[in-house]
Amino acid sequence: MRGGTTQPTVTPTATVTQQAGEVTPEPTPLQVKTYSNPPEMTIDTSKQYSAVIETKKGDIRLELFADEAPQTVNNFVFLADDGFYDGLTFHFVDPELAAQAGDPTCTTSAAITCSGDHGPGYTLPAETNDKEHIVGSVAMAEETDTHVTNGSQFFIALQDLPQLGDHNTVFGRVADEESMDVVRSLTPRGWRDPNAPPSDEILSVTIQVEGEGTPTPTPTPTPTQ
Repeated sequence: MRGGTTQPTVTPTATVTQQAGEVTPEPTPLQVKTYSNPPEMTIDTSKQYSAVIETKKGDIRLELFADEAPQTVNNFVFLADDGFYDGLTFHFVDPELAAQAGDPTCTTSAAITCSGDHGPGYTLPAETNDKEHIVGSVAMAEETDTHVTNGSQFFIALQDLPQLGDHNTVFGRVADEESMDVVRSLTPRGWRDPNAPPSDEILSVTIQVEGEGTPTPTPTPTPTQ
């Protein structure tokens, strides 16, 4: 529970995506977790939420703007608590733009093709606030043509990005310079480049709420078929 509210009742369902090519006998499908709809609002916007993204290169600490992007932060908190981000990667990293993660097809496994355009099975409404796309800002990915907000993909700005204007809801920022150094150390790569180096894995994302003590990582549930 967070802020005295009940946990979301969103039930995950799984879709199976396999890399094209030769199929081995009786393969074990690699499942991609999706949901039928966005989570119910459960966060307390009067409290301060933060997140810790654990990677092998170090922790990335984020401050989340629950009061200025409540639906987006609520969604991020739900996905993090549900283990959605665990095992996913920063599939796109451009030092002149940003580091992006949150596509459930983008893992370190070679058994599934990273598409770069998948989400959790739903989209989110855009939220407008006065937060700017500056170095260290955390924002949601959008579909380029329609500007529909992806439900799970987010990016951390590595440069000021004023060209994004009022698009790509900003819902947080990197909390300290040490964390920003970790973001800058992420391996540059394009997800469509067949020769791209291995991507950096998100080991876990844990949520901290002011006054609630140290977070305990939530075990990843097994999606149902």
